[in-house]
Amino acid sequence: MKTMKMHASVLLSGLLACTGTAFADAVTDWNEITMNAVTASRPGPTGMLDVALVQVAVHDAVQAIEKRYEPYHVELKGANGSLSAAVAAAAHGVLAGIYPDPAKVAALDATYFNYLAEKGLTQDPGLAVGETVAARILPLRRGTPDPVPAPFVGSNTPGMWRPTDSYNTPAAPAPFSPMVAPWLGKTDPFTLTGPSRFRAAPPPAMTSERYRRDFDEIKAIGSLTSTTRTAAQTDLAHFYNDNFFTQWNRVLRGVANCYITNVGDSARLLALANMATADALITAWDNKLTYPTWRPVTAIHEAASDGNPKTEADLNWRPFLNTPNYPEYASGANNLAAAMTRTMELFFGTDRMTFDVTTLNVNAQQKTRTYHRFSDATRDMVEVRVYQGVHFRFSDTLGRTQGRAVADWTFDRFLRPVDRHHNADM
Repeated sequence: MKTMKMHASVLLSGLLACTGTAFADAVTDWNEITMNAVTASRPGPTGMLDVALVQVAVHDAVQAIEKRYEPYHVELKGANGSLSAAVAAAAHGVLAGIYPDPAKVAALDATYFNYLAEKGLTQDPGLAVGETVAARILPLRRGTPDPVPAPFVGSNTPGMWRPTDSYNTPAAPAPFSPMVAPWLGKTDPFTLTGPSRFRAAPPPAMTSERYRRDFDEIKAIGSLTSTTRTAAQTDLAHFYNDNFFTQWNRVLRGVANCYITNVGDSARLLALANMATADALITAWDNKLTYPTWRPVTAIHEAASDGNPKTEADLNWRPFLNTPNYPEYASGANNLAAAMTRTMELFFGTDRMTFDVTTLNVNAQQKTRTYHRFSDATRDMVEVRVYQGVHFRFSDTLGRTQGRAVADWTFDRFLRPVDRHHNADM
């Protein structure tokens, strides 16, 4: 794997904790603003389509001026001005365009103009660059289909997904809800050739030993009343019971602020990571629709019908967390975490980086977890979805594999250094 010279010093510091002063820039500032806006206006997995769109606009606006990396879509000649102004205008322009509710636009405008005034950017020519890029990026938005497709509720065939109850308070999702956004699995990706580019083989047969092993594991350790799950494992389950989309973007911001001191590099990292994540979720949803497999709670309740004499039904079994309302195979959370961490690993050229993950879950005793390898965080994500009682291990490991594959594809083909691209064409 080729490592860019510009990150040589970062690679050395990546073996240590981030001890210097954090370098917050317009990219991370507006990513936080973006996450707040998307969470309020388009919560759930489809919101990542909007986050990726904003970060693509930010990257293209910066590169219209810098011209160090390939743009995703927009290339401008003669662009100049402050990179921070271009970032703010691009993010604001996309957010205002995709969420046109007057009250939301007014609140966003107030944030925007206050930001410009505080940073001394009110008259900067970079604003026109960002506005132009935003206008050209907006038509690329992956919106909700109109008309919205019919709800997907699976079937009662053994092994097939069907809506599940929510036993814990608050009852979210609403009990027996249909699948969230089934159309996501047919959405045009940002970087992949199509939603099925990394479609997996079918899940283990219900009569297989692999299925039996994963069934028994989650039945024991993923139960609400488990006697085998340790206190540390339970706290990890609480820790990662957060909004994954905002949680992992907090990680991105923390890593960028700690290890990157250049606006262009920060914009590129966040664009690559969020495009890969959006496409990894599309990949997961393609898999979920292709193989609409039942969730552990259904599998354990209905084990008498699975054809495996080694699995035993328990009608009173409850998962530690309420089960999300979409099929089992593959894990969207693991696709997301793997796409994020693999992108950072490729960007910095190493798995060995010290970084923090934080949680807003009030039930978690440990609010911050410090990792020294990106792969350690994805290992925890595989384990935690089993502890939470919502995913079989085979779905978690598949999600991790798919997310990494999507990140590899994205990083290798998009937003490349201009000199690398030109040298490759010679």
